[in-house]
Amino acid sequence: MVFKGLTVPVRIECDTETKQFEIFIETPSTASLLLKEVGAEKGTSATSEQIIGNLTLDQIQNVVDGKREKFLDKTYKTAVKTVLGTALSVGLTVEGEDPRIIQKRIDNGQYDDKIRGE
Repeated sequence: MVFKGLTVPVRIECDTETKQFEIFIETPSTASLLLKEVGAEKGTSATSEQIIGNLTLDQIQNVVDGKREKFLDKTYKTAVKTVLGTALSVGLTVEGEDPRIIQKRIDNGQYDDKIRGE
């Protein structure tokens, strides 16, 4: 995944005895990746009144793919639902709908053919 234009967390571990160090480049936050997908600089604090953009389910899955190793979710579907929750919290819709509706549809199996990671 390309992080151009995003703030990326960097962790440096130093061994003071040997003077050796390691640099670890982490992935940006889920919210940052979602905002990049929609082309917005920041989310909204008034999520129930202001929608800042709309994403497709494929874009949600791109974010899941980029963060997959960091998620503690047991299945790909739960990881998708986690990212949908973050989309809601920054003021995004998915497929023109409230992300909570998409989460319920995933629970009901309506997107089994569209979710690619299982």
